[in-house]
Amino acid sequence: MNVVLIGYRACGKSTVGKLLAEKLKIAFLDTDLLIEENLGMPIKEIVASQGWDYFRAREKEAVQELAQRSECVIATGGGVVL
Repeated sequence: MNVVLIGYRACGKSTVGKLLAEKLKIAFLDTDLLIEENLGMPIKEIVASQGWDYFRAREKEAVQELAQRSECVIATGGGVVL
């Protein structure tokens, strides 16, 4: 079982996700952090240098990667539903 948090930008998905994962004693994963780790730069820089379409493609890949995991809380980026 996974819990996936979706919501507006800066609405508290990561904050609530970390607390929930701790309470459930399962892993916490964040799509934004995964993208930043994979590309070695903050999202703001990724978008500035590569554009939104590129970022959204990486976001889709991150969601697909994390969807393969189990027993975790996943916080998505605010635009993941786009």
